[in-house]
Amino acid sequence: MGSKRRNLLLHLSIHNYALIDQLSINFSEGLSIITGETGSGKSILLGALGLVLGNRADLGSLKDSTKKCVVEAEFNIENYVLESFFTDNDLDYEHHTIIRREILASGKSRAFINDTPVTLSVLNVLKSKLIDIHSQHQTLQLSDNKFQFTVIDALAKNEKRIASYKRGLKKYNTLQKELQQLKDNQETENQQYEYNLHLFKELEEADFQPNEQQDLEQKLDALNNVEDIKLNLSEAIQIATNEEAGAQNLLHSLENNLQKISSFDPLYENLSSRITSIKIELDDVVGELENANESVEFNPTELEKINDRLQLMYALQKKHMVSSIEELLVIQESLTEKVGNVENATEIITKKEKEVQEVANKLDEVAKLITKARNKAIPNLKKELEFLLSELGMPNARFSIELSDSETYNTNGKDDLQFLFSANKGGSFGELKKVASGGELSRIMLSVKKILSENIKLPTIIFDEIDTGVSGEVSNKIAHIMQQMSNYMQVMAITHLPQIASKGASHYKVYKEEKKGITTSNLKQLTKEERIVEIAEMLSGKDISESALIHAKELLN
Repeated sequence: MGSKRRNLLLHLSIHNYALIDQLSINFSEGLSIITGETGSGKSILLGALGLVLGNRADLGSLKDSTKKCVVEAEFNIENYVLESFFTDNDLDYEHHTIIRREILASGKSRAFINDTPVTLSVLNVLKSKLIDIHSQHQTLQLSDNKFQFTVIDALAKNEKRIASYKRGLKKYNTLQKELQQLKDNQETENQQYEYNLHLFKELEEADFQPNEQQDLEQKLDALNNVEDIKLNLSEAIQIATNEEAGAQNLLHSLENNLQKISSFDPLYENLSSRITSIKIELDDVVGELENANESVEFNPTELEKINDRLQLMYALQKKHMVSSIEELLVIQESLTEKVGNVENATEIITKKEKEVQEVANKLDEVAKLITKARNKAIPNLKKELEFLLSELGMPNARFSIELSDSETYNTNGKDDLQFLFSANKGGSFGELKKVASGGELSRIMLSVKKILSENIKLPTIIFDEIDTGVSGEVSNKIAHIMQQMSNYMQVMAITHLPQIASKGASHYKVYKEEKKGITTSNLKQLTKEERIVEIAEMLSGKDISESALIHAKELLN
């Protein structure tokens, strides 16, 4: 991996926070050192940074409770793949991203990313990608199995394999869910199958047709009124065919009259022609009336048959709580599907099981590649960690890192991991949090982060007094490791040790001042001359000796 530095906290401005009245500072790349007397406000600086990145706001942290507190941080995120995060959260993506946090005098808190309001949960997701504040508390992460896998997978170059595995796992889980749903449905539908089959057969045997009810109800009405129909048909025929005053005879006379004068005028000819048409139509109607009259007869068998058919319709409509044949036909179609689902379920489930197995096979293949790469990386990780810890004053530190096959599909493969540690020669291995002291955990975490920095993109890291309780020689090694890390990333170290302070590419001092009885904290970047004085003071105290100044210059050179 090249030494291109990435992900940078460029600028921090703080207004009205804790002991800080107004502060604006630019940060450089590489290794930055932050020093200052105890109580000068280094923790305030971290608090302000935590606030802008989503930590809970406290009204008590306002310096002047009548004014609002504003903390703003600018980051260069160009070399990080964060575009999708910005898209997903409907934010404007900028290479230089500005995060702002405000606490109003009322206690209300607001957060912004590139001037767009965001929730703290969104800010907290982004925080982990921008800043890693390394403190004694954070060393507990070493015992977290997920973090241990992250370290191994970084060395194993497993990023693409795990991404592929996760896509496969998502598909596998979806198919498993679908399969379970099919099985659950089959069980439910099996319980209902006999009843649904009975209902289906009942409707199938009834064989209802669209509009059948309307037709039958009409026929029933006609059969129930045969006498009335017959009487009216007979009377109609009589009116049309009566020899003396029937409609046919009257029209015949009218036709004769008009035919006699039709040659005298086109009007008479037209009227004659129209009367002839009416006469033909009437003759036709009379013929149909006579046929109808002959066919109308009381048919008790047909009446009973229609009645029975309609009663079946009404009964089934009532049973299914509908009011038409069309609705019954929709229910019949639904029952066909339900019955068919049960009858075809075994075939469908078998097909889905085959699909699940195919995805599982591919998933297993990728998981094996992940495991293989991990097993190859573990000896190198073990060797490198033990070498770095030896350099850091822990010559007998040993690790036992073992992978075992897992029966379940984990989120990152099919391995279980045991990550054990022994600090002393001949000592037994145990979990890190149980067998390593706070100082040892800090040095282990530093070693881990150093290895990670060379293998994956890490956010800006801030080491908060990682040098507590170490000797001068070990502190030199810590500083050297930080310098190596700063080839790949931005590193900041809050320190009390001159050996570490002298190794920074840039040096910032936190200090307190008192004006008109009011104490404020400030931060400034030191010049070369100011650095000599600051390191000399770290070596010998407030009364700086000539030898301390010489020693400080030597350390800086």
